[in-house]
Amino acid sequence: MIKTKFLLCVKNEGYSASLELRKLYPRIPDKKVEAHNLVRVIDESGEDYVYPAVNFVSVSLSEKVMKAVAASI
Repeated sequence: MIKTKFLLCVKNEGYSASLELRKLYPRIPDKKVEAHNLVRVIDESGEDYVYPAVNFVSVSLSEKVMKAVAASI
């Protein structure tokens, strides 16, 4: 297994229009926002936005699955 650049949404209270529960979102590394317990992801709008990190969990995907997920974005 390899570490991926995807996060799984586990909470969307207050963000139901932008985040779907149990959906994988591409993570955009951003050390400045991460220092404040936030993460930057590409949400349902197709744009990158900042959300509370507690709304997501990191997932590890095999290289094959990661490529399949990335190809569908």
